[in-house]
Amino acid sequence: MEQLTGHLKLLGDKSRLMILACLRERELCVCDLVELVGLSQPGVSQHLRKLKEAGFVKESRRGTWIYYSLSLEDKSHVESILSCIPPQTERLNRLKGCGE
Repeated sequence: MEQLTGHLKLLGDKSRLMILACLRERELCVCDLVELVGLSQPGVSQHLRKLKEAGFVKESRRGTWIYYSLSLEDKSHVESILSCIPPQTERLNRLKGCGE
């Protein structure tokens, strides 16, 4: 029960939900998420840290870039919530792609 309430608390933040919705479609670097979410780089990094600590996201390094992706194994309740958010495909297609 404690884990579930912790997860719901994390998902109660609009910025974190937007980050997860974007990562649901593809992996992204921090600079991409800054552009998509409209927060500062430190703000996005703080949200990613919390999401990573909860096991919602994982990171992979490619050269100097760190890419984030969803990691929702055994978290079907999170996937159910994310399925209620409209796809972010159009916004993702407009990215400048600073990490590419």
